[in-house]
Amino acid sequence: MAAPTLPTPALHADRRRWFALIVVCLAMLMNALDATVVNVALPRIQHDLHFTQAGLAWVIDAYLVAFAGFLLMSGRLGDLVGRKKVFLVGLAGFTAASLVCGVAHDQELLIAARFAQGVFGAASTSVILAIIATEFRDPRERARAMSAYIFVAVGGGSVGLLAGGALTQAINWHWIFFINLPIGVIAFVLGAILVDENEGLGIREGVDVLGSLLITAGLMLGVYAVVKSSQYGWGSARTLGALALAVALLAAFLAVEARIEKPIMPLRVFRVRGLLSSSVVRGFLFVGMYGVFFLVTLYLEHVRGYDALKTGFAFLPMTLVVALLSSGITARLVQRFGPRRTLFPAMLSVVAALVILTQLDTHTAYFPGVFVPFVLFGAGMGGASVPLLTIAMADVAAADAGLASGIVNVSMQVAGAVGVAVLGTISTSRTRSLLASGHSAPVALTGGYHIAFIVSAGLAILSVLVAATILRVRPRPAETTSALAARLEPSGEGT
Repeated sequence: MAAPTLPTPALHADRRRWFALIVVCLAMLMNALDATVVNVALPRIQHDLHFTQAGLAWVIDAYLVAFAGFLLMSGRLGDLVGRKKVFLVGLAGFTAASLVCGVAHDQELLIAARFAQGVFGAASTSVILAIIATEFRDPRERARAMSAYIFVAVGGGSVGLLAGGALTQAINWHWIFFINLPIGVIAFVLGAILVDENEGLGIREGVDVLGSLLITAGLMLGVYAVVKSSQYGWGSARTLGALALAVALLAAFLAVEARIEKPIMPLRVFRVRGLLSSSVVRGFLFVGMYGVFFLVTLYLEHVRGYDALKTGFAFLPMTLVVALLSSGITARLVQRFGPRRTLFPAMLSVVAALVILTQLDTHTAYFPGVFVPFVLFGAGMGGASVPLLTIAMADVAAADAGLASGIVNVSMQVAGAVGVAVLGTISTSRTRSLLASGHSAPVALTGGYHIAFIVSAGLAILSVLVAATILRVRPRPAETTSALAARLEPSGEGT
């Protein structure tokens, strides 16, 4: 008897979903590249455009502040007007802004274009997880799709270091932005064809303009305070004032959302325990992981004397391990053991990597001193991200998937900004103290990195304890694909 086959329309729909995944991963690749590709080109940009050190920081900070600030609003707009529309607008705007960055020959234009990249990057990125969650409704397929997303998000950072170093050395820094153009054009054309549009909840009864302004301003101001704390100091009036105002704006936002009929962030989303608890755990874990990505790069370049290209290659073991786990291994582990049991060994792998990094000195050989923790980091990132995403999105109604996607991304981006700022400040303070005591620059730098690695390890351990305390996965009987699809259909609730 012949094996049953899928009807042709169903087969085409299945193929379309996987091709659509490639499209959204291309968009994620652009954003992941942009997170690191600019860093290695900063000295050339400073020389060519005559930036001061403080002005140069805005090449990075303008993107970070805009990206974090617009994530939640963009995610909710996807729920209201359609995620495909928001995704394509974000792609088109990010690609155009990249072109402007590439042709910029003065400081003001480059910073403005970087801000625009952050705004449109937030638009495209904010809805990616929502698109994946609604396109892949079967838990096994969703885990595989999220594994691919995680590989691109993590691996893109290493590729960015390699590409940034190679392009800056071989041609000039302008080309680190031009590489986004073909990716953006291809992703836009294919996205218009392959990505399905959700039926938006609609904005006929008005948009929560006040709430949108409050959440965007609050997040932007908060991230601004964090990323500039290394320049002004955590105890400065500027930093404390900005943080206080950010908290006030976010509190006002919650008060507004609780009172109006059509909020941009329905407070019912806070009742989705898996979404909020996983975001807290992710925040603690990613503060250390993002910070270490930054600090190990500095260690390799400033202490060990690596150039940008060699530094990029140094990160390849981590990328390859993430790629291996993303090939289906993590998805199968989640399916067999559940997200919680898969998560904890991965988090402990991150802790082990950080503990090993505390032993680095000025003469540590790449193998095994850096290679081993990078492999452990790859195992931790590749093993922890998918379970956390699975837990976060599991019980979110399709009507709120864009908002939930935005919350997940905000937890990662804010954690990254806090990690780099806090650990960078701690490291710098320790380095200055050691220099004042008469230690050589390499020894002082390494001492600064040591204390930052110790703090990172402590935060990773805290993330494990928090996960064990608050992270719960509600047991659910096995669902058929049709039952799960019905559960994920838009509820029709108002916004």
